[in-house]
Amino acid sequence: MRRPRGDLGSRPPRPTEGAACAGPGEPCFPSDAPLVCVLERERRARLPPKPPPPLQPVLRGGQRLEAALSCPHFQRHPQQHLIRSLAEARPEELTPHVMVLLAQHLARHRLREPQLLEAIAHFLVVQEAQLSSKVVQKLVLPFGRLNYFPREQQFMPCLERILAREAGMAPLATVNILMSLCQLRCLPFRALQFVFSPGFINHINGTPHALIVRRYLSLLDTAVELELPGYQGPRLPRKQKVPIFPQPLTTDRARRKYSHKDIVAEGLRQLLGEEKYRQDLTVPPGYCTDFLLCVSSSGAVLPVRTQDPFLPYPPRPRPQARAASQPVTQDPAQRVVLMLQERWHFCRDSRVLLGSRALRERHLGLLGYQLLPLPFEELESQRGLHQLKSYLRQKLQTLGLRWGPEGG
Repeated sequence: MRRPRGDLGSRPPRPTEGAACAGPGEPCFPSDAPLVCVLERERRARLPPKPPPPLQPVLRGGQRLEAALSCPHFQRHPQQHLIRSLAEARPEELTPHVMVLLAQHLARHRLREPQLLEAIAHFLVVQEAQLSSKVVQKLVLPFGRLNYFPREQQFMPCLERILAREAGMAPLATVNILMSLCQLRCLPFRALQFVFSPGFINHINGTPHALIVRRYLSLLDTAVELELPGYQGPRLPRKQKVPIFPQPLTTDRARRKYSHKDIVAEGLRQLLGEEKYRQDLTVPPGYCTDFLLCVSSSGAVLPVRTQDPFLPYPPRPRPQARAASQPVTQDPAQRVVLMLQERWHFCRDSRVLLGSRALRERHLGLLGYQLLPLPFEELESQRGLHQLKSYLRQKLQTLGLRWGPEGG
């Protein structure tokens, strides 16, 4: 049976928003009514007090540095000014663990901070007797990677003593230390004689990291060949040698979509033709090049298929002064290597090449290749393929190169 319309008005009013009800059938009060406020204060007074927040420990010196370097957010977003301030900690407050964290942080983020690097070098010298070669390899890593030789006068004598003391105990650590020193162009003869000795080579051949050690030894042998003419000790046997860097480095492969290599390759293809350059060619003793051209003595860019793109290794001795009647026999074709210098090939906020990049360019030059750097600032300023081709044409012409019908 339907309720009469007039009964609708006899329903009790619904409580309005913000009102407080004492119970069913009882009147409701606004939430800001004096009585409600008094009851709320009494309810809060009966609650147990909140415990005070725990006191944060006061971090000093090395503890503050370790806390900052161990924070994932800090590792993802390095702040150089904070690291510099933490470097003021006293040496006795620091531990090998903290200094290794600092060294790894600098190397990972390409931070070439002299104040911090000098602090690591000083720590290494002061704590020499307590450091094993496995720890030393991690402390020395940023110096080679960041292409920084410290001002600490005992840096090299200290490393030579550590290598002499522990070279036989940790072969991989020993070679890693020498790799960092190779990037700094300061290889100790005594340590080289040890790692090139038959006993050391036979020992590492049966270890799980034999391939990586042979690759490092191959690079060290190349450095001896090209940079240490006065070395008289043993060398790496030919059968033990492997290509050093037979393909683009891991960093370049990971950042391929940010690289200028593809657009430079297209510019060279349209400018010269596909037959007049080679991309990612590995030249002896195992360096991967970005782009390689063969150029005649008159400056003409030659088809690569008609030339041997490789220069001999070991390099031939430079010809001495000859008599006028004595013929000169040398390859007339010059090999030109175009070197991409991407943003990540440099230390952060610096124009200093990373140690591995500087070493590769140095060795290719000593092998006889003519280098033509393509810095990232110049590549990034080109707007479109048309401008890039004009840029490449100008760079090649500065070397006296020519092409087309008159250039071959």
